[in-house]
Amino acid sequence: MKAGIHPPYELRTFHCYGCATEWQTRTTIEPHSNDGKIHLDICSNCHPFFTGKQKLIDKAGRVDRFRKRYAKVTPAEASDKTEKTDKTDK
Repeated sequence: MKAGIHPPYELRTFHCYGCATEWQTRTTIEPHSNDGKIHLDICSNCHPFFTGKQKLIDKAGRVDRFRKRYAKVTPAEASDKTEKTDKTDK
């Protein structure tokens, strides 16, 4: 490796504001606080996606409306509709 072009790879402490968890790992990220820690708003310990507490909400039946709108029409249903229009035209 070329000397002097790589950032320092050092042991740093990470602190999560969401759950107050702290852990140490090696990184090239420089801390921006006076205490030497890298502060995070949320981590994998408290994020809803990783904890399984994420809620998927189908507001106002949007999925059902989509499925009804774009459902495939069977050939029997299509022929019934054409017969009805033929009878009304006469």
